[in-house]
Amino acid sequence: MNIDVFNHIITPRYRQARLKVAPPQMRLQDQERAMPALFDLDARFRAMDTAGDGYVQIINTANPPVENIAGPTEALELSRIANDEMAELVARYPERFVGAAACLPMHDIDAALDELNRAIGQLGCRGVQMYTDIQGRPLDDPRVAPIFDRVAALDIPVLLHPVRGPNRPDYPLEDASHFDSWRVIGWLYDTVAAMTRIIFSGVFDRHPDIKIVTHHLGGFAPYASERIREGYDKWLKAAHARNEPVLLKKHPYDYFHQFYADTITIGSVPALRCGLDFFGTDRVMFATDMPFDTQGGLKYIDVALQAMQEIDLPAADKAAIFEHNARRMFRLP
Repeated sequence: MNIDVFNHIITPRYRQARLKVAPPQMRLQDQERAMPALFDLDARFRAMDTAGDGYVQIINTANPPVENIAGPTEALELSRIANDEMAELVARYPERFVGAAACLPMHDIDAALDELNRAIGQLGCRGVQMYTDIQGRPLDDPRVAPIFDRVAALDIPVLLHPVRGPNRPDYPLEDASHFDSWRVIGWLYDTVAAMTRIIFSGVFDRHPDIKIVTHHLGGFAPYASERIREGYDKWLKAAHARNEPVLLKKHPYDYFHQFYADTITIGSVPALRCGLDFFGTDRVMFATDMPFDTQGGLKYIDVALQAMQEIDLPAADKAAIFEHNARRMFRLP
């Protein structure tokens, strides 16, 4: 079986509710028309069929996050609708969907905790999706800590998705990003920045076994592995020289290897190899990011499978990446 742990969907009632409350620039109707598999089940199933027998998905709600779409009250309702519908899809199509990652209104932590408990305890969601910042607030903000604490107590994985938008400039003297840099390059940076802030918030010291799955194979963390190690060697030396307390129990570099990752490299085998070397085959899971490609999901499924076919790994390691790691992580029956 091939379990796709990171892909995106917009369910019908959620789509309609979102259209009612979202500002015009976030209604994304043109994007949805270009990607019918994002919201049309028949189109989605046709794309999934190209992966062959045994291909299934753990679904999550597509970007943007609900807190960027609406205020706390409306965002909570959007989350509830999305989670209800995803749970319904998992129940109705078990041969297609083996689980869902809950959607939360993260600008209201109390409401997010309540919805997390409902989504996991009542609806049977298998994980939760979080974004790399919350309306510009970093994930080491103390207000976010109860979410990580509850996730650890529930023993469910976090799917960590980047969220930078075109309104975040590439340079200080500009007022917007150009040439799609916010997504092409910025998402990889935001992933590593969020990983860093999570580390320094002490999440892994409080919860050594917490499961945080980084999108796009950890951004550029695997490629920058030795830069991260050397950079924090220098940082620690300077901190000690200034008699500044370092509250982490280990070298910062070591915590980067406690994250998990998906295989999304848009088909790049060298990048996939780099990520597997960094995280280890027991911490990487197959994913496609469908349907956010230029062919309605067909391309991302194809290149993800092709990269896994081309990479030189023992059969047992490939089976772990395709299936067994996800079964263990998401506690799938």
